Amino acid sequence: MPHQTSIPTHSRFVRSAFLVFLCSLCFYVVEIHAQEFKTLKDGIEYAEVTKEISGLKVNMNLLRLDLKKVRLDVHHALDAAIGTEKTSSIATRHGAFAAINAGFFRLDTSIWAGDAVGILMIDGKLLSESSQDRTVLKISNVPETSVEIVAPKTKIFFRQGTREIEISGINRELKNDELVLFKPEFQRTTLTGFDVKEVAIEKGEVVHMSASGNTLIPSAGVVLSASGARRTDLLALKIGDKVTLGERFEPVPGRTNGPMFLVRTVEDMVTGVPQLIKDAKIDITWEQEKSSKSFVETRHPRTAVAKLKDGKFLMITVDGRSELSGGIGLQDLAEYLLELGATDAMNLDGGGSTTMFVDGKVVNHPSDKEGERKVSDALLVTLRTPAKIKK
Repeated sequence: MPHQTSIPTHSRFVRSAFLVFLCSLCFYVVEIHAQEFKTLKDGIEYAEVTKEISGLKVNMNLLRLDLKKVRLDVHHALDAAIGTEKTSSIATRHGAFAAINAGFFRLDTSIWAGDAVGILMIDGKLLSESSQDRTVLKISNVPETSVEIVAPKTKIFFRQGTREIEISGINRELKNDELVLFKPEFQRTTLTGFDVKEVAIEKGEVVHMSASGNTLIPSAGVVLSASGARRTDLLALKIGDKVTLGERFEPVPGRTNGPMFLVRTVEDMVTGVPQLIKDAKIDITWEQEKSSKSFVETRHPRTAVAKLKDGKFLMITVDGRSELSGGIGLQDLAEYLLELGATDAMNLDGGGSTTMFVDGKVVNHPSDKEGERKVSDALLVTLRTPAKIKK
């Protein structure tokens, strides 16, 4: 029989006490971490967190949302398809309790400023096409709010008889040899120049044709605008012809499992770049989304969202470019989100756009010297009205 050594009673007592201390310490740390979140409204928790990350102090603002008690909506600046507006203004106009900036966009001084980069859908209306196979936040609010982080690509087309013609894009600047679809949400007219072919369509019928550009967009219709070689796609059309417009989503190869969702199952969509976490594992898909290594690794202000394993939804902003907060790289951001219980996460527009609005005020510190930047669109949080109890 092997030799056994007995443990003195005193030693056993000391070890037991030490284990109890360790367990209580672990519990204390977890509780402190949990208590960083404060309940602002039923279903809305908020936290301000300061951490040292990779050698620099970083300030973060977090919203943790119960999707049974709030709804999420994407809204574009000025309720149009182009143009810019502050996140706080978009949220205030729509009566939202909280909001963050959302998608990437064209940021310049042209009339096209605010044009979304990638898929943008609002209230079931597709306002911008996919770009670079980038990650998309998909939202439905019926019957309860649900979100998915997916990688779809759009296919937009029109049919005349047996012809199916692919459309280059939606509600954006018409470039050479392109066919672009303009919807009423865009502007009053197409804002195109001369030397284009344009066709206005109402109720599936051609009602107007022009070769001078800047066509009036029917309030209940669309305009197809073609330049260069793509003008030949519209030459066969004439007043009174029947035309069918179509939109569908297709999966990005290697990034989407199973069949792609149907358009009717979607309410809002907005595009970010890149994916950060998939199936509770860090998976930063910057190469597939044609981003850059420097964008991923450089410390910037960031805005991101995540689905949590408890079913809640997280919105986070990270301040940067100041002595008070050093910004964050996407690997560190993904690791932190994983610590918070993220199962899926994606990066949204950041830098000077990074803004969080809560209960009437901006709570983070935007990095632009002018303060809060005007952006293309925002992700809004609104409290659900409790259902009336039947008597």
